[in-house]
Amino acid sequence: PRAFAALVALSFSGAIGLTFLMLGCALEYYGVYWPLFVLIFYFICPIPHFIAKRVGDDSDAASSACRELAYFFTTGIVVSAFGFPIILARVEAIKWGACGLVLAGNAVIFLTILGFFLVFGRGDDFSWEQW
Repeated sequence: PRAFAALVALSFSGAIGLTFLMLGCALEYYGVYWPLFVLIFYFICPIPHFIAKRVGDDSDAASSACRELAYFFTTGIVVSAFGFPIILARVEAIKWGACGLVLAGNAVIFLTILGFFLVFGRGDDFSWEQW
């Protein structure tokens, strides 16, 4: 039951984040779909974590170099996802209102991804590894 409630909440927050992203693209006043390229950042964001978890499973150290490198790459991906719409707005490829909607969507989506790993990444009786 707890896993089901968490999954529903994460799905709902992900849908809200994607709604912000789509509003930043599809509203008639904005009408440019360049911000959809942040979807690439959403998909590649968890990859460093998956690689570090696979490679560094055997160490019991509080911090490993592989895990720290994964945090570094993930941070770079997240910062790039926030910087991309700002750069698009600065070069006037999109309007600043669309940039704000995309940034709001980024915040919600990345918090959803973080929530997913906090809820399902602990390795207890329900984890993402079972899915």
